[in-house]
Amino acid sequence: MRIIRGSCKGRKLVPFSGKNIRPTTDRVREAVFNIIEPGIKKAHVLDLFAGTGANGIEALSRGAENAVFIDISDKSCALIKKNIQVCKIKKNTLIFCHNINKSIIPEYIKNRKFDLVFIDPPYGTGFLKKILKDLCFIKILKHNALIIAEHSIKEDISGKMPGFDIYDQRKYGKTLISFLTKTISMKVL
Repeated sequence: MRIIRGSCKGRKLVPFSGKNIRPTTDRVREAVFNIIEPGIKKAHVLDLFAGTGANGIEALSRGAENAVFIDISDKSCALIKKNIQVCKIKKNTLIFCHNINKSIIPEYIKNRKFDLVFIDPPYGTGFLKKILKDLCFIKILKHNALIIAEHSIKEDISGKMPGFDIYDQRKYGKTLISFLTKTISMKVL
């Protein structure tokens, strides 16, 4: 795995082992970032289920302002830290090991607002719909925030998702990438 474009272009990320991490392939990540390129500059990024941190690091490499990485695994959090060091972008990052089963959004980021969010939960867990329906998650999104959700083609989110518009979906083998925006009419308490 490597960073594809930007200030960290060509940097190889630290290899990982085990089956707990299912990273987005370079080919899929490149396709996604080519689609969202205009929305990256100066963005505040949230990388949920961050794994290796490749999505957030790619966004930083392409001009995002900062990135918050969240993963439940201590091993993943350590790997993200190493990858950030490899890419020399530590000052613009925060890493949190957090159990999303307990609360979707950790207390320490509830006052932040994000422009760009990557969500890549384990397939077949129902986490994606749970996150998109969570009021705390909706509150941390800026108006017109862009959400990139990676999920199994078997997990259908195309039905009405209150507060979000799915404006594009792309299939890559057994993976579906859904591009969502927070709708203008969404009222948050």
